[in-house]
Amino acid sequence: LWIVDPIDGTSNFVHGMPLCMPSIACAYKGETIIGVIYDPHRDELFTAAKNQGAKMNGEPIAVGKQSTIGDAIVAMGSPPGVESMEMSLKGIQDLMPKCRTIRMLGSAAIMLAWVANGRLTAYWEYDLSSWDIAAGALLITEAGGKFTDLKNVNYNLKTRKICGSNGLVHDELIDILNGAGVE
Repeated sequence: LWIVDPIDGTSNFVHGMPLCMPSIACAYKGETIIGVIYDPHRDELFTAAKNQGAKMNGEPIAVGKQSTIGDAIVAMGSPPGVESMEMSLKGIQDLMPKCRTIRMLGSAAIMLAWVANGRLTAYWEYDLSSWDIAAGALLITEAGGKFTDLKNVNYNLKTRKICGSNGLVHDELIDILNGAGVE
């Protein structure tokens, strides 16, 4: 099964912001086995193959080493739905005082790729589709990170509420979000 988002960050694209890119994954028997995200603005090609690691422009990449949420740069998004917005605001309110900073870039693909190469520590979002997530989820896990739903259950192609991280801050991040009522 090919899972393709031809322009992730569509609103960014429409407004000329250089945070939009294609995201492509291939799944076999329900499991993502190939993931590719290409950032044409920085000429960075992120690739991952199941059990073969993750790379950027052919060089191995790894998630960041931040071990506490206080050192973490956390990215997030907020889809336009009312429930998603409410959950995002709850999450920000409890998370902001505890992490180093929060970023919202408008492209799930780039935020997931940047968790995989250590530019970001974690990324969570309340409601996404498989074309937004599949390639990036594989990148993060192949780069040594962790990818789950917001109840800390391992990701699958039907997961819509997601959290991807370096693994070291994952449980603490999920606990903060759940404590804020985000599940």
